[in-house]
Amino acid sequence: MGRTTPTAERSDAFGPDLDDSGCPILHVDMDAFFASVEIARRPELRGKPVVVGGLGPRGVVSAASYEARPFGVNSAMPMAVARKRCPHAEFLHPDGRAYSRVSTAVMAIFAEYTPLVEPLSVDEAFLDVGGSLRLFGTPRRIAAEIRRRVAADHGITCTVGVASTKFIAKLASTQAKPDGLAVVPASKVLDFLHPLPITALWGVGEKTAVVLKRLGFSSIGDIARVSRRQLETTVGKANATHLYDLAHGVDPRSVEVTRVDKSIGAEVTFDTDVDDDAELARTVLRLSQKVAARTRKAGFSGRTVSVKIRFGDFSTLTRSRTVAEPIDLARELYAVAHDLVAANATRPVRLVGVRLEGLLPSHDRPWQPELGSAEHGWRDVERTVDSLHDRYGSRIVRPASLLENDR
Repeated sequence: MGRTTPTAERSDAFGPDLDDSGCPILHVDMDAFFASVEIARRPELRGKPVVVGGLGPRGVVSAASYEARPFGVNSAMPMAVARKRCPHAEFLHPDGRAYSRVSTAVMAIFAEYTPLVEPLSVDEAFLDVGGSLRLFGTPRRIAAEIRRRVAADHGITCTVGVASTKFIAKLASTQAKPDGLAVVPASKVLDFLHPLPITALWGVGEKTAVVLKRLGFSSIGDIARVSRRQLETTVGKANATHLYDLAHGVDPRSVEVTRVDKSIGAEVTFDTDVDDDAELARTVLRLSQKVAARTRKAGFSGRTVSVKIRFGDFSTLTRSRTVAEPIDLARELYAVAHDLVAANATRPVRLVGVRLEGLLPSHDRPWQPELGSAEHGWRDVERTVDSLHDRYGSRIVRPASLLENDR
């Protein structure tokens, strides 16, 4: 099956051959990343609809190949709905370790062209190539070379938007998907921006869109044609300033190389509601290990432990506790998370999540060097386990309480 246009608003007027002077910002977005990695590993799946996500009765779609999308399958929808809409698709469980490896390798390609790389997630990043032009050529040439390298090295495709600002570059990549390259000349920003729907504006969610549409705004150009004061009466002063600036192509944000996530977390939805304390404890332990390992790998520690509990009726509560010193060990994280879950899981649980917040670089943590402290004891143990997991997989070493899952 051939490639399909992902949105009705896509325009081919801003292709790869336009003037890219004054356009140092690239937004690189991998196409259907999880599904594409799976297809690259299994060539027999190429050209077929592929859906990646939780395969249980309450699973959610993480990614769908472009061959699956004409059947109405999209990320974040219930897997049960995806199966009904496209029963002949190949349904696969996510392999996070494989996606992380490819993501790391792709980000390394970006870093070969500029040190100014701001990852937004495992499959997209902003690049500022303004200082790289003498070495590698024009922004669009760099974008084309990155696309070629990603395809040649990893068998997957990416789409790149080239523009003068981050906001326009991201919109350009969205318009060019999949497997495309779009350049929005600095002199043509408003020509590109104003025909787009108001929902393309960063910060316009469903509720704001309803309000704006009720007042007759349908395109970004409609917003640009009214005064800031008129917008204030509709969406408030702060939102009006934000929307007014974006509608006029104004975005002063720079590429942030040292971007820090505000938190690191993990959660799981049970196939059936759980009211067994021991099973909940094992799940919280497993989540604590995952969060702690991710935190250490990112080079952070955190001060606040937060848990999320969703019950069978979909009501959800969050509880948190701030500890005296920053932590990054599973045993420390689990001790707090387990207490919070045990005190608040008063009825059958549908979903439980663990999150570490208040992150700061690990080198800023005031370590205690006494013999027997975490630095000399459990920290060494958990770091050793990290390296074993990286080499042999997450099942090679586990707490004894989790082994019964294999029986």
